[in-house]
Amino acid sequence: MEAFLVSTGVVALGEMGDKTQLLAIILAATFRRPWTIIAGIFVATLVNHAAAGAVGGWVAQALGPDVLRWVIGISFIAMAVWMMIPDKIEDDAARNTRGLGVFGTTVVAFFLAEMGDKTQIATVALAARYAEVVQVILGTTLGMMLANVPAVFLGDKIAKKVSMQLVHGIAAAIFCILGVLTLFNAGSLF
Repeated sequence: MEAFLVSTGVVALGEMGDKTQLLAIILAATFRRPWTIIAGIFVATLVNHAAAGAVGGWVAQALGPDVLRWVIGISFIAMAVWMMIPDKIEDDAARNTRGLGVFGTTVVAFFLAEMGDKTQIATVALAARYAEVVQVILGTTLGMMLANVPAVFLGDKIAKKVSMQLVHGIAAAIFCILGVLTLFNAGSLF
């Protein structure tokens, strides 16, 4: 359960103000088909994070536990720093896939936007950290949905009321704490 809950929380916070959340707002404003967009986000995220989880599982097996602990710890701290850099989205991200329909456009745009994104890298690191890769994938997917579904429905209203800098700061703090705890092998204390 820890892998699922940590993965959900880290990705939900990490996704706030991320380029894929901005993409969700753009798609919602462009197509005005929220349920179709949400379905596309879900499919793209599940496929993308399943691949990231598989890579994380492979990394965990390929590296020894000591090397893995350092790689993961440093990765989490790097994610904390990266969280403080605001995301931008290319204006034509949605326009380049218009011939696919709303669902296809959302799947392709979200899948491509997630490639190498903070949440995908976090999924790799979490899957390497926890042996329960399926729970990590389900948790990171739920975290993406928790952040993006409200963006589809409420978009601009949320952005005006919530300080993205504060949310990014909280997410960065969580990544930093996870990194430090991993480096000091805090899990072995319990």
